[in-house]
Amino acid sequence: MSSLSVTPVVFAHLEPLDGLALPLHLSGERGRNRAQGLPQVAANDDRSAVLAWLARYKESPATLASYRKEAERLLLWCVHQHGKALSDLTHEDFLAYESFLEDPQPDDRWVMQVAQKAPRSSPHWRPFAKPLDRQSQRQALSILNSLFNWLVQAGYLAGNPLALRRRKSVARPAKTSRFLPHDHWAQVRATIESLPKGTPRLALQAARYRWLFSLLYIGGLRISEVCNNSMGDFYWRRGADGRERWWLEIRGKGEKTRVIPATDELVSELMRYRKSNDLGPLPREGDSAPLLLPLIGGSKPMGRSAVHELVKTIFRETAARLRALGPDHEAAAAHVEKASAHWMRHTAGTHQSDNMDLKAVRDNLGHANISTTSIYVHTEDDVRHDQTTKAHKLGWSV
Repeated sequence: MSSLSVTPVVFAHLEPLDGLALPLHLSGERGRNRAQGLPQVAANDDRSAVLAWLARYKESPATLASYRKEAERLLLWCVHQHGKALSDLTHEDFLAYESFLEDPQPDDRWVMQVAQKAPRSSPHWRPFAKPLDRQSQRQALSILNSLFNWLVQAGYLAGNPLALRRRKSVARPAKTSRFLPHDHWAQVRATIESLPKGTPRLALQAARYRWLFSLLYIGGLRISEVCNNSMGDFYWRRGADGRERWWLEIRGKGEKTRVIPATDELVSELMRYRKSNDLGPLPREGDSAPLLLPLIGGSKPMGRSAVHELVKTIFRETAARLRALGPDHEAAAAHVEKASAHWMRHTAGTHQSDNMDLKAVRDNLGHANISTTSIYVHTEDDVRHDQTTKAHKLGWSV
């Protein structure tokens, strides 16, 4: 730490960004990196400037949550660990911060100690679930680099200390390993199919798990897309061959829209799930019910962290079931146990690529922009629908 550093301020527990009060000497009002002249944002302290940056992403909840997390961690580190205002930070300070991300100490102050993620309002909340691996560190610093670039462009800061950081080239693997091979996916399905259904609540839980994994696998949806879209986004249209096909319109990352084939299997699963929740067989236009319904609470969408936990629960139970089969299954158990919700998106893409044209897979996952004229090319869409229906199946046993 620099000899110019101020003694860190210590509170009973760390406050999230929403309630964080910066002491005057760490507020950034007199930061050495503050730009001269009139800024383009109405912010006179570091917290207000960060909030102004975050406000740009309010229409994209997933991006906002990710960016807030990294800005919040940095501000808390400035106050509680490093004793410098954000607008005083130098290149050398960020070298220290990078080391901190790798091992946030003291552990009980910075890392979540409870089994499940505590809400941000809880005294058990901590900024980290665990220390960050190299990829997560790079992601964190990339987000903060965007923050500092914006603060410079807004006339709040004179320069970006992260601009001096040496960026190591990363050799990206030609293929991802973060997916479930077909045999591991079969084990996950078996776990879901064996869930207890002896009471109305258990039956409703089992139905929700089955529908969630059906959406993730057939649709390749992100968790944010499961949470932010509704039943009314299902619709049908008549193809050039006269056949009626169901589709699911998804508003996804960056507010981009893509249309996913609602295969015969997926529509059957939709009807099955709606029946379990005492709803009509198929949604009508304008149906505002969320794609995934909470067990209690009516039509309010579930939060992303709650849906992530549902997915992780199934992966943990699958791993435990595999381990119970003996040591020969340990490798498969360990692989499934590492899986996250986003692995299901990779799994969907990988399995589709086995038997489908890559352009169809690309459009299903929304990896590339679809040109404006594609809204008229329904024949091409119909071929994609038929390919997906024929080649990409869930495989539930009953």
